[in-house]
Amino acid sequence: METETLTSTKKAIVGVQFLFVAFGATVLVPLLVGINPSTALFTAGLGTFIFHFVTKGKVPIFLGSSFAFIAPIIAATEQWGLPGTLAGLTSVSLVYFVMSALVRWQGRHLLDRVFPPVVIGPVIILIGLSLSGSAVNMAKTNWPLAFIALITAILVLTFARGLVKLVPVICGIIVGYIAAVCMSLVDFAPVLAAPWITNPISFSTITHFQWAPFLYMIPVAVAPVIEHIGDVYVVSAVAGKDFVKDPGLHRTMLGDGLACLASAFLGGPPETTYSEVTGAMSITKVTSPAVIRISAATALVFSVIGKLSALLQSIPQAVLGGIMLLLFGTIASVGVQNLIQHKVDMNQTRNVIIVSVTLTMGIGGAVLSAGSFALSGIGLSAIIGVILNLLLPKEKSSDGGASDQIGQ
Repeated sequence: METETLTSTKKAIVGVQFLFVAFGATVLVPLLVGINPSTALFTAGLGTFIFHFVTKGKVPIFLGSSFAFIAPIIAATEQWGLPGTLAGLTSVSLVYFVMSALVRWQGRHLLDRVFPPVVIGPVIILIGLSLSGSAVNMAKTNWPLAFIALITAILVLTFARGLVKLVPVICGIIVGYIAAVCMSLVDFAPVLAAPWITNPISFSTITHFQWAPFLYMIPVAVAPVIEHIGDVYVVSAVAGKDFVKDPGLHRTMLGDGLACLASAFLGGPPETTYSEVTGAMSITKVTSPAVIRISAATALVFSVIGKLSALLQSIPQAVLGGIMLLLFGTIASVGVQNLIQHKVDMNQTRNVIIVSVTLTMGIGGAVLSAGSFALSGIGLSAIIGVILNLLLPKEKSSDGGASDQIGQ
């Protein structure tokens, strides 16, 4: 369905739904590292608006709390305290700024050489599959509840028409939540205890700036920067537009970096592009940036309404996990489509090696560490894929020349 044909009411409803998709992960990160969840909601909304301003409102991306920094924040907090650690997170934006400048300097040629489809395809697949463990862990807390939410979303996607077809996630969550209430699995005490209005931000963290946590976080930012590139390619594939070209990857990186900087100043976690929302866009066929901005505005509103935030936090993990089982698989399928659409020749040995090693290291959870520096997951796998693509010799075509296939 073309998003331009949606009425303002439908866009608003779908925008709220997309926030529901991102809500669980956005508030889970601060809960794990000791940050106020309302702060994370506020900085996610603000960061998304900053991103859309920098990218000229063209890229339908929602920014939320980054999982890549959970372990580093916990480790840094033990050494320098939470305020010092949050101030040190300003270095994350520096990495984004440097990469943005590099891409702007070298242009599309650098991206085509370093990140061809044979590298981007498996990275996109990993973005979906690497999140599958989180979905299963959430769902297994109560499988019957997870399946109720999942089956509801599938039925809505398959058989519903009109507005209802656009909100399978909300339908799944509502039905799952009602089932949870009937099963006495929802605790309303935190909702009753929560204040109506809260102050979600704090400007005090930056006064605790220290160089040690600042330098500590720089290598950690490599992984989300690599993941950012993959996510932009995913969104481009889902929306059917080349956002790497227009408005340009240098702008998306700059927007993400400025969002991370604003979040650090306000006491929130680093921001990252959210694959969950991209998956929701893929299944609803709604890819309007305006809808994402409605999600961001909703996050800002929710961040100051204490009881509303508490109500959303009362949604059982199993309900959200059931929805994620569908969304994360959708991301992986986009990666497969990317390989097919760009006609990556899997009969060529070099392509088989690149795809195989990238997927194996990512799914297997390989970790490369040296002292306090550690690289793992999508970031490590993407770097390995890039290195293999640059080093492995191109195979000869039938006329004796090097193959010019786009998969190379």
